[in-house]
Amino acid sequence: MDPQATQVPVKRALVSVYDKTGLEELARGLHTAGVAIVSTGSTATRIAAAGVPVTPVEELTGFPECLDGRVKTLHPRVHAGILADRRLPDHVRQLAELDVEPFDLVVVNLYPFAATVASGAGYDEVVEQIDIGGPSMVRAAAKNHPSVAVVVDPAKYADVLTAVAAGGFDLSARKQLAAAAFAHTAAYDTAVANWFAQQTLDASDEGWPAVTGVALERSAVLRYGENPHQQAAVYADPTAAPGIAQAVQLHGKAMSYNNYVDADAALRAAYDFDAPAVAVIKHANPCGIATGSDVADAHAKAHACDPVSAYGGVIAANRVVTAAMAEQVAPVFTEVVIAPGFEPEALEVLQAKKNVRLLQLPEGYSRAGQEWRHVSGGVLVQTLDAVDADGDAPANWTLAAGEPASPEVLADLEFAWRAVRAVRSNAILLAKDGASVGVGMGQVNRVDSCKLAVERAGAERATGAVAASDAFFPFADGAQILLDAGVRAVVQPGGSIRDAEVVEAATKAGVTMYFTGARHFAH
Repeated sequence: MDPQATQVPVKRALVSVYDKTGLEELARGLHTAGVAIVSTGSTATRIAAAGVPVTPVEELTGFPECLDGRVKTLHPRVHAGILADRRLPDHVRQLAELDVEPFDLVVVNLYPFAATVASGAGYDEVVEQIDIGGPSMVRAAAKNHPSVAVVVDPAKYADVLTAVAAGGFDLSARKQLAAAAFAHTAAYDTAVANWFAQQTLDASDEGWPAVTGVALERSAVLRYGENPHQQAAVYADPTAAPGIAQAVQLHGKAMSYNNYVDADAALRAAYDFDAPAVAVIKHANPCGIATGSDVADAHAKAHACDPVSAYGGVIAANRVVTAAMAEQVAPVFTEVVIAPGFEPEALEVLQAKKNVRLLQLPEGYSRAGQEWRHVSGGVLVQTLDAVDADGDAPANWTLAAGEPASPEVLADLEFAWRAVRAVRSNAILLAKDGASVGVGMGQVNRVDSCKLAVERAGAERATGAVAASDAFFPFADGAQILLDAGVRAVVQPGGSIRDAEVVEAATKAGVTMYFTGARHFAH
């Protein structure tokens, strides 16, 4: 069908917006195009102040705005004008009998509910920001998209004026606008429902609401998923703290699905430390993690852990990338570098590499408070595994074997304990001087993870290193591999029925062992 055949000329518009960005320009453009404007409250006041003729909605309804603005547009003369399907002769007849003029365009955006919640406002103030009339108009106009165009985003105002000047929106455009409108109200209602669910939790809920939801916004369609035969996209959560999905790409090829997965894992590792830290990640596992006097020092130490595996890896830093760090990164093929910022000289160095993706984290980056994982038929939801359990502080550790560690060794044990959390289970990490030197990950038994960590470290680096295990040793055999390799101290959760055997092995070897009482599985 010819799109022009489905155009609906815009002769009359209803405008009621909380966000008044671009309102004056929109109103002037509509007026210039001969569109009559009906508006509400402060929106009408702003339009009139811009010198544009406007009809206040109370003149249309014959009923004053009341109840502190709670009732403005909830009236048949408004909603009949929005909902009349002008393809139907009977609807057209009823409009004439009721002396109701139809609307061709509805421009509405809603009270800032989510922003009010985020501001820490009190209960009554939050409730007052639950929009009633706005969503009603938006949904009505979206339902009646065969006759009405609905716009909820000020960024679309220029498109509105272009369409009006061209004779109106065609049906395809009105469908797209309706889809955006329903998504807008769905996200709004989801935010309200989630907030109310949190307000009504009781002890029997154990912190989990009976119903929850999330409304995501597509950021990009990706070339493919984990493998080329899989389709993929990335969606952002506008209600969450900003993270990898909101990072700004400064350079390089488009991000892939695997790039996002690895970059998020790298951030998880680097941001577990307060000191300057760098993580090098491959297939969501660390090739190396280190802290240092600055990010260049941390990067050099992290890269040295496993330089072979670092090829084609993803690097995250918890500080601005310096020129010195960039000079170290540049010679090695790297997929992604992500950081809170880049020095101009660092950008110059790294942008000389055509394909490396440079991502700048948004301000206020933090990991979400919950983790969601899809399973068949639903999702698993858990609170974030951060290094903040009681057992994660060395002051709360229990000395199980050997002599108390010196401050230097204890510092390495704390580093190793923080770093091993970023390793896929079963996880063993050997460390020296604030850097991983051997990582054993993803094995189905802890013995093999111990063997792998020692093998990757090599005899020289394993000797005198400290070791961290993400979960207890079920038998002494795994720990014995570390002891035989010459580690000087071990930190692990404890809790095995054979703890006594593990402690005995450490005692015989003269090795210090601490129990944390906390576990950090990562599947």
